[in-house]
Amino acid sequence: MLNHQQLSYWERKTFLKDIDYIVIGAGIVGFSCAYHLKEKFPSAKVVVLERGYLPTGASSKNAGFACFGSPTELWDDLSHISEDEVWSTVEKRYKGLEYLRKLIGDNNLRFEQNGSWDLITDQNSLTYQETLALLPKLNRSLKEITGIDTTYSEDREVSSRFGFKNIPTSFYNKLEAQIDTSYLNKHFYLKALQSGVEVLFDHEVLEISEKNGKRVVSSNHGEINCRGVFITTNGLAKSLTKDIDVKPARAQVLITKPIEGLKIKGTFHYDMGYYYFRNIDNRILLGGGRNLDFEGETTDQFALTEPILNKLNELLTTTILPSQHVEIEHQWAGIMGVGQNKRPIIKELQPGVICGVRMGGMGVAIGSLVGKEMVELM
Repeated sequence: MLNHQQLSYWERKTFLKDIDYIVIGAGIVGFSCAYHLKEKFPSAKVVVLERGYLPTGASSKNAGFACFGSPTELWDDLSHISEDEVWSTVEKRYKGLEYLRKLIGDNNLRFEQNGSWDLITDQNSLTYQETLALLPKLNRSLKEITGIDTTYSEDREVSSRFGFKNIPTSFYNKLEAQIDTSYLNKHFYLKALQSGVEVLFDHEVLEISEKNGKRVVSSNHGEINCRGVFITTNGLAKSLTKDIDVKPARAQVLITKPIEGLKIKGTFHYDMGYYYFRNIDNRILLGGGRNLDFEGETTDQFALTEPILNKLNELLTTTILPSQHVEIEHQWAGIMGVGQNKRPIIKELQPGVICGVRMGGMGVAIGSLVGKEMVELM
């Protein structure tokens, strides 16, 4: 692999010279940030650096949920977070999804508004009773954001409709949807390129420093000078951001082979959202289980663990598709960014260095807005 010193004059001149802004991370936030930089400064040279040969973090490994808040999540949040903070977070998610749809387009996202279900088991009886009592208030508060009267409702027919087992009832959200994550990333990448953004893969940033009034980005290929740096690596940002409240949170995911006659259609939250699944291409995509080992899953390692995969398989075969032969085709892991609260961190760390991290598992919903707001900090 060539390092900086081995590049030709032409390569240095074309790709690494006279850079105005470097965006670290080729995900939703990174591409949004780069796109909005070009929109604000059309003549600037904007370069995205990505450490992998494809986007590495959660943007290309997520489940493709276009969601903003299930009833049991909101019930739990309201028990220990102020109402203003809860609803400002929901509003950012909802408006972020609207902005993403406007920016990329529903066709390019493969956007399908099939709704979502917050599944309730017999073990969730207290959560169910308290959430059910809260439903009118949740709908009133959400109407102030969406303008729609009734978003949440109870659905006792979910199991008979989709064939689930041991799910006596659920809460339905008619506004949530699903996207195709691969199309999202592809079209955001193309949109950035079409705006004049340049993207360099296989550039892992090791350090950001300052020299003679310039930012110096040190990567595995050498040093690059620029005017400003934008950190958008979310759960993988700790090595570059140091003293801010963001830590990695691994999510493990599996997907089945195609299933003939699959009835399931929509997005589903299970056990307070710690598990989630959906249909895609006549398959079931299922992920979660971080609550089985919070300490072990607070990691930036893209590894799979047997206990969590076993739990996902158990949930698949006993609850989601009971008494049905299902084959797993592929498994993977993604790294989210979490912290003490669910709000993203959009902050100037030092002159010329701005971060947009801690998506809290809601990068699809808020990532495009976070990238835009990073540029507005300048």
